[in-house]
Amino acid sequence: MTRKIDDTTRYERLLARYREGDLDRRTFLGLIGAAGLAYGVQTPFARYAHAQEVTQVRFDGWGGVVSEAFREHAFAPYTEKTGIEVVDGTFSGGDEYLAQVRASQPGAYNIAHLSGVFDYARYKNFELTTELDLANIPNFELVMPSLVEPYRAITPDALSGVPYDYGTTGLAYNRAQISDEEMQEKGARILLDAAYEGKIGGWSDWRTRIWYGALQTGQDPNAIEDMEAVWDAIRTHRDLALKYWTSGAELMSLLAEGEIWVTEGWSGRIAALQQQGHDIGYYDPPNGFGWQECLFVIKGSPVSACEELLNFMLAPETSIAVAEGQNYPPALDPTKVDLGDKIPTLPAFDPTGTLSNLTFADPGYWNGNEAEWSKEFGRVARGY
Repeated sequence: MTRKIDDTTRYERLLARYREGDLDRRTFLGLIGAAGLAYGVQTPFARYAHAQEVTQVRFDGWGGVVSEAFREHAFAPYTEKTGIEVVDGTFSGGDEYLAQVRASQPGAYNIAHLSGVFDYARYKNFELTTELDLANIPNFELVMPSLVEPYRAITPDALSGVPYDYGTTGLAYNRAQISDEEMQEKGARILLDAAYEGKIGGWSDWRTRIWYGALQTGQDPNAIEDMEAVWDAIRTHRDLALKYWTSGAELMSLLAEGEIWVTEGWSGRIAALQQQGHDIGYYDPPNGFGWQECLFVIKGSPVSACEELLNFMLAPETSIAVAEGQNYPPALDPTKVDLGDKIPTLPAFDPTGTLSNLTFADPGYWNGNEAEWSKEFGRVARGY
């Protein structure tokens, strides 16, 4: 008993030194790993440090700076401490990834960085959920209730994933060509401005195109009454746009190189461009597209090992490091956790933890229209 108390105290002292700034992040992670191996401390990694039955966990995400942040601040330290390899895959869109998962054998895919509550609902509808034991994820208690409630509404008996971050799909623009005043005056309709023909971009995602079509026609994206007007707006945008971009990396390249001057874009990717010195503005129009992402454990996965990884990723030290790396605020409740200096400056950050200033997609509404709308968007994108 004395040894266990001493070991726990050692871990807590290391944590205190890190929080006080006496240790940098890399040194801290190395020391807690050494403490766990040498003294048997029950760190978040210890239970699976020698688990021979689980040698790897597959994680699929969005690539680019997001995946880089996960690799550096979560996967590499997790593997070092547990011996479990994180096989890191990427995808450019949720639809194609879901198709791959559905066509695969159980266990081929484990954890996915899913975007939006509607994705969570889709996986549930295709019976791809698991039942997480939250007692094995104690850091879950630090997550904002406002992010958890939408998932509990879909799977009230047990969660199959944990919220991890949030952001917005707002309007990004080259401030050398478009002023802040013009952007705020025109809002979403700037994407239909013929003056910028050939310098407009847009994501090739049917939900985003329809959401912005609703804004451009003065409609509530969660209660569209005139779909023909929305399709007309999408056609106008299509004809004015240089191209549809298909990944965050392509979005950043198009803006950084000046190939496009205005597009909707992901808040974290635009923040990354700004930090790189590019004069790119960002504006969330009224009813702009707010979203949250979760770490979803797919049916057939080694649940216990996945729970261990999720708990590690939700630990404040890890979660904050990843958030600073990918430029999206974490799911941690800012009223419970000190998130440091950088995160409160990120686009979409809500210091209250309520997220009442963001508009999220209604999963029932959007999933109910997916078959019809995604098919029609495919036709419109091809020029019809």
